[in-house]
Amino acid sequence: MRFRPLCLCASIFAAASEHCVVPSAPTIANSVTPLLRTQAPGFYRMALGDFVVTALSDGTVSLALDKVLNNITQAQIQTLITRNFQSLPVEVSINAFLIDTGTRVVLVDTGAGELFASRGGGGQLLANLRAAGYQPGQINDVLLTHVHADHSGGLVIDEKIVFPNAVVHVHQAELDHWSDAQAEANAPAYQQHSFPQGRASMAPYHISGKVAPFNGATELFPGIRTIEAPGHTPGHTFYSVESKGQRLVIWGDTVHFAPIQLADPSVTIQFDSDAERARTQRESALADAARQRYMVAAAHISFPGLGHIRHMGTEYEWVPVSYSAA
Repeated sequence: MRFRPLCLCASIFAAASEHCVVPSAPTIANSVTPLLRTQAPGFYRMALGDFVVTALSDGTVSLALDKVLNNITQAQIQTLITRNFQSLPVEVSINAFLIDTGTRVVLVDTGAGELFASRGGGGQLLANLRAAGYQPGQINDVLLTHVHADHSGGLVIDEKIVFPNAVVHVHQAELDHWSDAQAEANAPAYQQHSFPQGRASMAPYHISGKVAPFNGATELFPGIRTIEAPGHTPGHTFYSVESKGQRLVIWGDTVHFAPIQLADPSVTIQFDSDAERARTQRESALADAARQRYMVAAAHISFPGLGHIRHMGTEYEWVPVSYSAA
């Protein structure tokens, strides 16, 4: 008898096919991940000589520039905004700056705290301070450029001190102005709310004896000195920070919207206490920064608000700091 050879593989496959059902391709569950709609923690760190400077975001706030700017037409506003790929209302950054000297931790401005909550802006500084590795109790000193809500509002939460170990340094003219009943009565209606807000933010520190007024150009600490820059408010102040020959000047509210006010520094804003003085102060600050080439820290230029000023023809340009992972 002759046997016919069989292919083992074919035999097994044939047998299996009679008794088994080959499974279909697995079906992947149609799971949907929720969209993430929040930014990463807003801080940016850089070296300045022996100091470490950390830009801290308090978030952004929408600003209807067409309703608050002076010395410019609506058509010019629209042209400059469009040129910079934006639309009305614009989102304006609220930046604060922390200087760690190695012996002191100094915070320049505190953001808006809870004061812009109804406008859906601000209030992010404390979360970003912690994300940057610092706690409110580590702040030795708070330096205010001025007392407007988006610079001093973060001093308190629920009327309680946020920075329990800090002394608040502010120009005497600021304290005088925001506590002046006559100045409040004479202020335009859109500025009057700033007076009680400023007093409320400062009050717990006054009660605790933790407010240190200054006048004129003053060295507050080694490497950190004040520069008088009145106009936007009567006691508006720059802070010059210098270490190992490297210099940073913290501006406060010299520029509210760079694409417009760097193109035309004569443009003022309704929030100026003295618009003409604010204009001349801005023109001087821009010219000085461009000439001396030091770095600038700006409260309302897009986060992190660190960069240089370049003079180009009849305009100025903002050159953001180059990102460094070091």
